[in-house]
Amino acid sequence: MNPLLSPFDTAPFSKIKNEHFMPAFIQAMADARAEIDAITKNEATPTFSNTIEALDFAGQQLDRISSVFFNLNSAETNDEIQKIAQEVSPLLSEFGNDITLNEDLFKRVKAVYKTKGDLDLTAEQQTLLDKRYKGFSRNGANLPEDKKKRLREIDAELSKLKLKFGENVLAETNKFQMHLTNEADLDGLPEGEKEAAAQLAKSKDLEGWLITLDYPSYIPFMKYAKNRELRKKLSLAFGSKGFKGDELDNQENVLKIVNLRYERANLLGYNTHAHFVLEERMAETPEKVHSFLNELLEKAKPAAEREFKQLEKFAKELDNIDRLEKWDGSYYSEKLKQKLFSLDDEILKPYFKLENVIAGVFKIAEKLFDLQFQEVFDVDTYHQDVKTYKVFDADKNFISLFYADFHPRAGKRGGAWMTSFKSQYIKDEQNVRPHISNVCNFTKPTETKPSLLTFNEVTTLFHEFGHGLHGMLANTTYPSLSGTSVYWDFVELPSQVLENWCYEKEALELFATHYQTGKVIPMELVQKIKESATFQEGMQTLRQLSFGLLDMSWHGADPTAITNVKTQEDKAFTGTNLYPETPETCMSNAFSHIFQGGYSSGYYSYKWAEVLDADAFAYFKEEGIFNKEVATKFKDNVLSKGGTENPMVLYKRFRGAEPKVEALLERAGLL
Repeated sequence: MNPLLSPFDTAPFSKIKNEHFMPAFIQAMADARAEIDAITKNEATPTFSNTIEALDFAGQQLDRISSVFFNLNSAETNDEIQKIAQEVSPLLSEFGNDITLNEDLFKRVKAVYKTKGDLDLTAEQQTLLDKRYKGFSRNGANLPEDKKKRLREIDAELSKLKLKFGENVLAETNKFQMHLTNEADLDGLPEGEKEAAAQLAKSKDLEGWLITLDYPSYIPFMKYAKNRELRKKLSLAFGSKGFKGDELDNQENVLKIVNLRYERANLLGYNTHAHFVLEERMAETPEKVHSFLNELLEKAKPAAEREFKQLEKFAKELDNIDRLEKWDGSYYSEKLKQKLFSLDDEILKPYFKLENVIAGVFKIAEKLFDLQFQEVFDVDTYHQDVKTYKVFDADKNFISLFYADFHPRAGKRGGAWMTSFKSQYIKDEQNVRPHISNVCNFTKPTETKPSLLTFNEVTTLFHEFGHGLHGMLANTTYPSLSGTSVYWDFVELPSQVLENWCYEKEALELFATHYQTGKVIPMELVQKIKESATFQEGMQTLRQLSFGLLDMSWHGADPTAITNVKTQEDKAFTGTNLYPETPETCMSNAFSHIFQGGYSSGYYSYKWAEVLDADAFAYFKEEGIFNKEVATKFKDNVLSKGGTENPMVLYKRFRGAEPKVEALLERAGLL
């Protein structure tokens, strides 16, 4: 019996074997096709209910199987799963094309769309109708046959290339190990980091210490290790992922991906991939994105250059460094920060035991949104590290199931993300509740210490949990508009706004207690966290803007003449470079956000959403950071509404006005 083909509520991870996936996909696609056929063969006049609504609820089993499979491919993959992903992705892409290029189906959708003025639809139904119609028209339904055929070929090829890109990045990350046997090479590293490196070596049957490219290993080494040569070695290994001219090289994949995206956009009548993508975003056009990025660049660059000069001077005074390189940045920034604020992660980490931070973010969700989290041990998971929680509201109604997976391992890609195993929707008067997951890569506990988070990891946990709340509190009728199914430049608002609580005394006192003494974090440390929040903000902003500009350079212009990935990248970074260029590194070849994830032509949205989040949090600050009225407005108009209405309409309903860029500049100290 294939567990993926029986109806299931929670994903039956322990029963699933790799050989179950392919037959399950094939069967679920066939079932979904039958559901589509039933819609197209319906002889009744097309209506909102028998066409648009029916289409939104079609293929739900396929959606569930896909979410289980692709989440595993990110969080607990192996060679076999990657092979299945390569086989199934073109089939799913073909299946998607079969729907959007189905003429009979499009005729029915069009017929309903044409009568939309006469239909008495709710705002959510209007959004769904528009989204469905555009889903067809924007993806080739109006194309002649020969162009439809080419579109199918492009989509199938892109689905494989994106996977291959990600597999190469993961393989590169896993392949590199810096094995150290001389303790002097770890000079400067805090005891906890040394212990983690020793434990990692031991787990691989090696003597000494092991440093890898996983963030919890890489970042502390770059930040604390005195040995400049080793920092250089690690930095170049990190920056050259997919850029070595071997079987894991991604240069060819990058060029193929951007050219196929460009060709696809042209086929559909758009100038570039960015024009196609941004039509369905708050930013609307590449011109608007460029002017937004450049406006911030103008404000941030003078500050960044001042900060960089200060850092150069400091490194020269401290260690007689004549030329500050990329592998010096974190190290001297950390030293300078310690000097200016007497603050470093090692002072803070004892106050951020992972379990306490989790309890803290739950407590904050309770104070703001009346949520209760109860850990449960009878939910099937894909790895023993995964914790599960049932979420209830104040009246004990079940709201969501929440999975949390916090530590790195070989089968897990780097970074942090939120995902969903089951969407929320309302059908037959039943509100079906979602299953939401947060996946991160935080420092593991060691033999003598629990998992103690850096402050950056604390904000990451809050960030992903903000996305999680967007999923958990979803309350919409249709699955395709539920939770985080919103415009991409709006999706970062709930996540980024929640990070603000990490800097507030009232919030920190709820969870930042010393793991040994139980003492609450001292007020002067909270003050230092706040003061240091804008430390090197100009440089940080410049860095984020450079990624947005790199993304637009790949997707906002004709890429057909580009022959060299590195040259193109250097050109994109011209106005934002502070450090000397390193010929051995090239970020694009491991820029998974835009070449594997969903951020192509969308990386600017982190900064875009920062404007929204700074403006939104300013409202909380005015009324009190735990003000119930403001929190309820945020829950009712943003978190629960998903993509049911235009995001600016939702935002203005919460805030009473459009967001002001000044709120961000003021918070960042850039005014």
